[in-house]
Amino acid sequence: MITREEISILLDHPVYDGDGNKIGDAKHVFLDDASGRPEWVTVKTGMFGSSESFVPMRDAALVKDHLEVPYRKDKIKGAPNVDIDAGGHLSVDEEQRLYEYYGINWDSVLGDPAEREGGTGTGTAGTGTGTGTAGTGTAGAAGVAGAAGAAGTAPEPGRTAGTPGAAGHRGEARTGPRDDAMTRSEEQMHVSVERREAGRARLRKYVVTEEVQQTVPVRHEEVRVEREPITEANRGEAMEGPEISEAEHEVTLHEERPVVTTETVPVERVRMTTEEKSEETTVRGRVRKERIEAETEMDEDSGRRGRDVPGKGRE
Repeated sequence: MITREEISILLDHPVYDGDGNKIGDAKHVFLDDASGRPEWVTVKTGMFGSSESFVPMRDAALVKDHLEVPYRKDKIKGAPNVDIDAGGHLSVDEEQRLYEYYGINWDSVLGDPAEREGGTGTGTAGTGTGTGTAGTGTAGAAGVAGAAGAAGTAPEPGRTAGTPGAAGHRGEARTGPRDDAMTRSEEQMHVSVERREAGRARLRKYVVTEEVQQTVPVRHEEVRVEREPITEANRGEAMEGPEISEAEHEVTLHEERPVVTTETVPVERVRMTTEEKSEETTVRGRVRKERIEAETEMDEDSGRRGRDVPGKGRE
């Protein structure tokens, strides 16, 4: 059972049938004048919400932010057309006709006959013994008639006493001034960034062998024969020894050769650091937008056609 506190939640929100198909948007809620319980909801159907159909709320359920009713869309669209009076009420005949259309027993709607005869029935809006909330309906005229009979007084001038046992009208529940404007919404794309791991980097040390070349000077000894003539200075040395003989003189020759050795020495230190670079990237996505168009149906004999009002119509 939908409560009065939940009315503001379901107004202008979607209405779905039992199969999960959207029927339309809830536009108005009508309350029982006596109990104040929601009895009827009107649903905008058709192209651009051009039709408004009554749906009983006795078996409806509020699921999150939308209303679910046990009737299919074609059933609701075919509901009898009802002209609501200036006070925003359904007459008894209109309500009975709607209940019969939805297959709801009228006697079950009226309730206990003994309770109705006791002067607690409901009547037209603006009558009754109790004070009501504006736009939600007041106590019924049958209660006025019952109280007037008991006290021997008549209802106040301008009020109509209801018939005991008659079902009351349903007053429209209003949460504020009537607003016939349509709200257009659209989705906006918001882009944020998240930090994630993009890869790994590591330092690895390994050994390679390469050929190197270096030029170094080396020395060696060679034999050079020197001849000098006999002079007074060296004559004495020359005359030593036998006059004619054989002899040998040996000289040792030396040379230098390169000797290669290796030595390990540190040459540099290597480490890894990270730095952030900024760049621009283009993000593409899809957003939904509502469009509102005005459509007017005129008689064929009329030469006028509907058009959009600049700044208030088609976008």
